[in-house]
Amino acid sequence: MYVAVKGGERAIEASWRLLDKARRGDTRLAELSVAQIREQLRLAVARVMTEGSVYDEELAALAIKQAAGDLVEAIFLLRAYRTTLPRFGYTQAIDTEAMQVERRISATFKDVPGGQLLGATYDYTQRLLDFALLAEGDAGTDAAATKSSDHAAQSAAEAMPRVVTLLDKEGLIEQERPTPEAPEPGDLSREPLAFPASRATRLQNLARGDEGFLLAMGYATQRGYAHSHPFAGEIRFGTIAVEMELDELGEAVEIGDIDVTECQMINQFAGSGDVPPAFTQGYGLAFGHSERKAMAMALVDRALRAEELGETLGSPTQDIEFMLSHSDNVEASGFVQHLKLPHYVDFQSELELVRRLRAQHGTTGKTQSNDQSKDHDQQEQAA
Repeated sequence: MYVAVKGGERAIEASWRLLDKARRGDTRLAELSVAQIREQLRLAVARVMTEGSVYDEELAALAIKQAAGDLVEAIFLLRAYRTTLPRFGYTQAIDTEAMQVERRISATFKDVPGGQLLGATYDYTQRLLDFALLAEGDAGTDAAATKSSDHAAQSAAEAMPRVVTLLDKEGLIEQERPTPEAPEPGDLSREPLAFPASRATRLQNLARGDEGFLLAMGYATQRGYAHSHPFAGEIRFGTIAVEMELDELGEAVEIGDIDVTECQMINQFAGSGDVPPAFTQGYGLAFGHSERKAMAMALVDRALRAEELGETLGSPTQDIEFMLSHSDNVEASGFVQHLKLPHYVDFQSELELVRRLRAQHGTTGKTQSNDQSKDHDQQEQAA
């Protein structure tokens, strides 16, 4: 059906050439390098890595360049490349408490062990255009900035236990600790999504999910479309070591470092007949510096736990099948954009059907109009 287009192959090849030209832009300007994208568009790179399920800054930057800045297309490119890579095994679970922290804040306690570390963030900017950036030069690093950076590095070296441990000491918050009999989590990148989905599967899905979708759904939970009142217990960003157990050595070895952002949301929980009132958690984790994604993920994760916590289900944000089935931007983009492909046969069939129905409707309507006219004449004669 889709190949019955005369001259389609030549037109598609010409489209490729035009695409390369449009991506390059004005050749009088220097071409944007992959290294520049990697270093200066780090937040875009982080999103592409997270939703593309590949931690590789260079490949993510390449995908962004190839997609001309379309992050959803770049995610598609990276995830497609991922399917060609060999699988050597699984790494061990990372210990985010051992993170070399670059930024760490809590909205629940002012004074936390290790202190608050603001780091590099847009949170305290005025959101005004900085026209100085048009000069395309480096403003340089003043002494105050250098001193602040040194102080941040010193603070990051200190121990920073989780904020939720302060509540855990009093038994005021649930703690999910692994048990020996707990099943191994599935791998969503190799196994299709199935329902009912465990929390481990849900978190994998949300980590790969579209940031915009999760942001909207997380916002909805804050506006009353879930039984939750969230507090940002802790948000931390930094570098963490990744370890993998090698059969040849019989022990785990460090294979590299990655940057991750972690968010733990604290939510109210009224308790039940068997469980006393306590706080519950929503969890989010993303590659690179991705605070908005991690926060939205944590909000949605908590909303999806409604059934296991005995809460009333009354919102799409609490519907596991709805949320997980519509959060993936690669699948959503493909399904929406396939409408651009030729649907000539389908539409012609629908067109003929509508014409036939309109013809029948016109004939029926005309007959009904004539019958009503005759009835009106007879009523006038009787009067």
